[in-house]
Amino acid sequence: MLTTALHTLRTRWAAFTGSFVALALGVALLAVSGLALAATLDAPDRKPERFAAAPVVVRGQDTLRVPTASGDRTQELARPRAVPGAVVARLKRLGTVVEDRSFPVRVRGGGHGPGELVGHPWSTAAFAPYRLDAGRAPHAADEVVVTGDWAAPGERVRTDRGTLRVVGTVPGRGFEDAVFFTDARAARLAPVGVQVAVDAEVSAVRNAVRDAVRDSVPGSAGVRVLAGDDRRYADADPDRDREALTGLNALFGTAGGVTAFVSAFVVASTFAFAVDRRRREFGLLRTAGATPGQLRRTVLAEALGVGVLASAAGCVLGAYAAPHLAARVVEEGLAPAWFAIGDHTWPYHAAFWTGLVVALCGATAAAWRAGRTGPVEALREASVDTRAMTRGRWVCGAGLLLTALVTLVLALADDPGDLLHRKTYVSRPMPLIAAAALLAPVVVRPTARLLTWLPARLPGATGLLARENTVAGVRRTAAVAAPVLVTVALTASLLGAVATLDGAKAAEVRERTAAAFVVTAPSGAGFDAAAVDRLRAVPGARLSPTSSSAVYVLEDGVALIRSDARAATTPELLTATTRLPLAAGKVSDLDDHSIIVNEEWEEHTVGRRVRVWLGDGTLKTLRIAAVMHTGTGDNGVYVTAANAAGAPVDRVDVALADGADADTVAAGLRGAVASAGGRVASGDDWAEAASAESGGTTRTGLFLVLGIALLYTGISVVNTMLTATSDRVRDLTVLRLTGATDAQVLRLLTVESLTVAAVGTLLGLLVAGLDLAGMGAALHLLAVPATPVVPWAAVATTAAACAALTVTASLTSATLLVRRRAVVRE
Repeated sequence: MLTTALHTLRTRWAAFTGSFVALALGVALLAVSGLALAATLDAPDRKPERFAAAPVVVRGQDTLRVPTASGDRTQELARPRAVPGAVVARLKRLGTVVEDRSFPVRVRGGGHGPGELVGHPWSTAAFAPYRLDAGRAPHAADEVVVTGDWAAPGERVRTDRGTLRVVGTVPGRGFEDAVFFTDARAARLAPVGVQVAVDAEVSAVRNAVRDAVRDSVPGSAGVRVLAGDDRRYADADPDRDREALTGLNALFGTAGGVTAFVSAFVVASTFAFAVDRRRREFGLLRTAGATPGQLRRTVLAEALGVGVLASAAGCVLGAYAAPHLAARVVEEGLAPAWFAIGDHTWPYHAAFWTGLVVALCGATAAAWRAGRTGPVEALREASVDTRAMTRGRWVCGAGLLLTALVTLVLALADDPGDLLHRKTYVSRPMPLIAAAALLAPVVVRPTARLLTWLPARLPGATGLLARENTVAGVRRTAAVAAPVLVTVALTASLLGAVATLDGAKAAEVRERTAAAFVVTAPSGAGFDAAAVDRLRAVPGARLSPTSSSAVYVLEDGVALIRSDARAATTPELLTATTRLPLAAGKVSDLDDHSIIVNEEWEEHTVGRRVRVWLGDGTLKTLRIAAVMHTGTGDNGVYVTAANAAGAPVDRVDVALADGADADTVAAGLRGAVASAGGRVASGDDWAEAASAESGGTTRTGLFLVLGIALLYTGISVVNTMLTATSDRVRDLTVLRLTGATDAQVLRLLTVESLTVAAVGTLLGLLVAGLDLAGMGAALHLLAVPATPVVPWAAVATTAAACAALTVTASLTSATLLVRRRAVVRE
């Protein structure tokens, strides 16, 4: 049988081309994904940047550590604490202590240079180290030194911190655009600093901090001493590499999973169709004495040969493509600048053997069907598919459909919020897609008759013949419609899920916002008391200043959960500008000893008390004043300003007093925050901006997945249409003998191809409709005012592309056939 299989591969190479290309590309993508994942696992630790030359850095408590029965649980604090003054006093006995401060500075007027700067005291510049290459150090309050060459000494720069005079420049170091003030001016601009640099021996500093903890100096328990590579934790956002690599893991993991699924789908479809077309050949082998087992082994041997060759080619292609992909993700800002492909070998092994397993698994069902071929099939002449649905197809298709529906119902009953997670809405359509493809022959005939009802009644025989050919060749129609089904279903499901979630979040924000205007501080900054007082002085404006913070709660005794918190000045002002989605309780009951939580919390009964840690790590027990619906997960919690750990006001919701003019109030608000760099927007505009975007990695991942699906659609459609059309030489020749012209034959094939593409599109929309209906039900259970969104433009574009591929493949393979002499070959 191995000889027969090799001979078949050599003589029927065109029939296996689609499977070979699909597997080769799949293995290449798996190899690239594996190499990228391996590169993220071996990510080097980022070296210290701002404090690379500092002997040691002492940082205040920035981590909450809670002991549990399963060990300590940690979370980063939303409001890190400053190094206690008593500890700083002890450090000063060891050497020079320099307090570090960081704060945003924004250039105004749209001039040259970076618009976003970060301010520091000049005394910290030496720790990077920065060295003056022009000018001098700042001495006056309005004097600064800047990094880079965008400003020269003597220039004046308008910023939200006032007009500054550049007196010196230092070469940029690539990790920040800095502006250095005098230490005194920096202390006024940022009164609270969370770390200090100490010019002393590391051991002496550690002993001093340890002694402070032993002597029970208040606030000293969480103080950290950073030396060596640990000084990177004193830099801004030290975990940005880890966050970027987590996004890459999700991106390439999703791409790899979809690649494996679609590869198996295409290979199984291709082999099943090829086996069906070879019934007479297998019947002749059975007549010659071949056993069912030998036929099965022949098909599996063919799959093995294709799998080995395609997997080897895919590994070579993956090795070539991986470095280019790594460079592209760095260029797009999705990965750190150092990200590069390493010399790992395990991704090649994983990709090769996965490709081989996919080939064999995809051909298993076809091999079983080949083994059931009887000798009588050698005499078969009928072109009508009489039994397209086998028992195995019924069982697998119904089982997958039932599994998808049962898991959906269980998710809705147990945790509807899980259906809104990216991993869930990416993977959930796949069982539905597989079930629809397996059960497609059941609906092909009625769907095709419905789609061709009008063309069949038009003058001429084209519509009638297209309908009968499509209905008669159920297996052929289902095989061509399957990849169209996959692509349309993935497009509608994935893009629809993202659009539905974006719409749901936007609806939540709009529903919560009752303010006429929303005033926001620059990113990373807040309004000082003077700015808030100026806003309060605007006639006709009723203000509700709020701050961003966080609270932490220990659930089930082992999980330390962080919830974003918004701190309000008073519940009365909060009620005037915000409509909270309450499930129980009243906003008016919120005070300094209570909290408003959401239903996602383990304890969410009004009146019960819950132990929480505030944004600075302070432990408090608060009474639950009200409970909000969970929503899409962004409702968070609400506390009063007394429980916000000194967080600055970063948002002011404004309601209009009776009789106030909106334009006049808006002008007054803009004038009040102009010097602080604040932005004034209407409530509707702010709500739209606050919920407008999905993450860049999410969008890139979805487009990568859809690109993979469309690529495989092209491969599968071209391969199936070439095989199917070549098997119809006799049919096309008979049409020529009856007087049909070349144009008429090609027009007939065009109508058939469009009908098949329409069948696949309708099945794909059915799958997407079921999937999005599940998400809509989850949103309804979570009390989110939103409905599922179908991305019709994307679906139409995808369907048109699939139809174009189908028609092109059909006409290309038929063009040569219809030009042959009209002689029936027996």
